[in-house]
Amino acid sequence: MKSSTILIIDDEPQIRRVLRATLTAQGYTTIEAKNGIEGVESARREKPDLILLDMNMPELDGLATCRELRAASAVPILMLTVRDAEKDKVRALDAGADDYVVKPFGIEELLARIRASLRRTSSAEVAEVAIVSKGLNIDFAARTVSLRGGKPVHLTPKEFDLLHVLVQNQGKPISHRRLLQAVWGPDSGEQTEYLRVVVNQLRKKIEKDPSKPDLIRTEPWVGYRFVLPTDAKIRNSNP
Repeated sequence: MKSSTILIIDDEPQIRRVLRATLTAQGYTTIEAKNGIEGVESARREKPDLILLDMNMPELDGLATCRELRAASAVPILMLTVRDAEKDKVRALDAGADDYVVKPFGIEELLARIRASLRRTSSAEVAEVAIVSKGLNIDFAARTVSLRGGKPVHLTPKEFDLLHVLVQNQGKPISHRRLLQAVWGPDSGEQTEYLRVVVNQLRKKIEKDPSKPDLIRTEPWVGYRFVLPTDAKIRNSNP
């Protein structure tokens, strides 16, 4: 089996050395970049399976780098930072990061988050069904979404995973905790700011009017409910 390739973008040589040694010992292939500009170029050239990105870097900082990466790819991005305030986490998620790990972090926690991100982006784990309607088309096997007139929608891995869980349970209210644990892992049930940011991002991309959502509806004090378009049909992706 081909090992996953992880791109490490961090301006601290010691952090890069520790991460390289740890990840290599776990069977991953690593690529390194010492700043955001090099990181963006490496990502475009090498097409890594996952990116570890430092938030605080000179020149192109982590948030700007994340936006550049996200504009070109749906690769999972884990932000590494010493900042642990909620507003900083929200800024990272708004920039397109899929997860957020605070320094100093435990190696086992980081490895678990990496495994979870890689596992969730595996198409083998996505039900091979498609939603077809005039306004929204979703192919879960191909991990593609398009809107009216076939306009493609670029979703991050977390946005797609959240949409997948919502559609799987369409018509039913799903609690914040259940959504968080399904998308971010079993230890993420209390991180509601993650969920709020990604739901807002997803609404902006697939709703006709994000301020009055028809598809992803808020269930006050509970969570969210996905309502299929009235003309939607569900079919197998690979008939």
